[in-house]
Amino acid sequence: MGRITDTVKGLLIVNIIFFVGSLTLGNTALNLFALWFPKNDNFQIWQIVTHMFMHGDAGHIFFNMFALYMFGSHLENSIGQKKFLFIYFSAGLGAVGFQLLFTYFQFQPGYQAFIDAGISNEQILDLFRGTSNLNLSNYDINASEKTIENFKNAYHTPMVGASGAIFGVLAAFAVLYPNLPLYIMFIPVPIKAKYLIGGYFLLDLYSGITGQALLGPANVAHWAHIGGAVIGFITMWYWKKNSFNNRRWY
Repeated sequence: MGRITDTVKGLLIVNIIFFVGSLTLGNTALNLFALWFPKNDNFQIWQIVTHMFMHGDAGHIFFNMFALYMFGSHLENSIGQKKFLFIYFSAGLGAVGFQLLFTYFQFQPGYQAFIDAGISNEQILDLFRGTSNLNLSNYDINASEKTIENFKNAYHTPMVGASGAIFGVLAAFAVLYPNLPLYIMFIPVPIKAKYLIGGYFLLDLYSGITGQALLGPANVAHWAHIGGAVIGFITMWYWKKNSFNNRRWY
């Protein structure tokens, strides 16, 4: 889609550097730069930004960077560097908000069941840390196995990837160029951007609500995708709507 911009090139380079570094440092990089649930000992405030540059594997970073390469430069050339970076990072932060809210709803029922059973907050954290010899069979924990599984997964599963920011870019692109024909690999039929990107959003929404992954692995942070897309869509819709009046954003 034309010449790659310096901004997109810079984002690609930083993401690749983080990925190579994470391969070298392993769990140390994951513990420091992935976004952990705030109750987890690994959580640090800077992870709200650094997680956007971390990726789980080669396939994860390839598809994110491919989407950034395909759509990022075209979008930046249309709206300018400042607006592009605003969409990219605000969508990434929106992804954090949506995913953490979803994780909280997974964590809280199990946590409350443990508290109601008479287990203290510190004892719960010691269980997660593996430093507790507490015998759970001595407690009446009124929660299903699924609730307990969600509770544990929320604590132990970090969030990584630029997907939220990328979905913001895709949504903004669809707002700006809704009728631009796009091609999917191996399918020689053009699909308008609003249908292709909108359809992908609906698939993520379905997976986020039902927990059933229709595309990709089961551990995809669907609510992060949704959050990034919502922020990108709203921001670009507002700018497009007000691009010729005194509320224009610079």
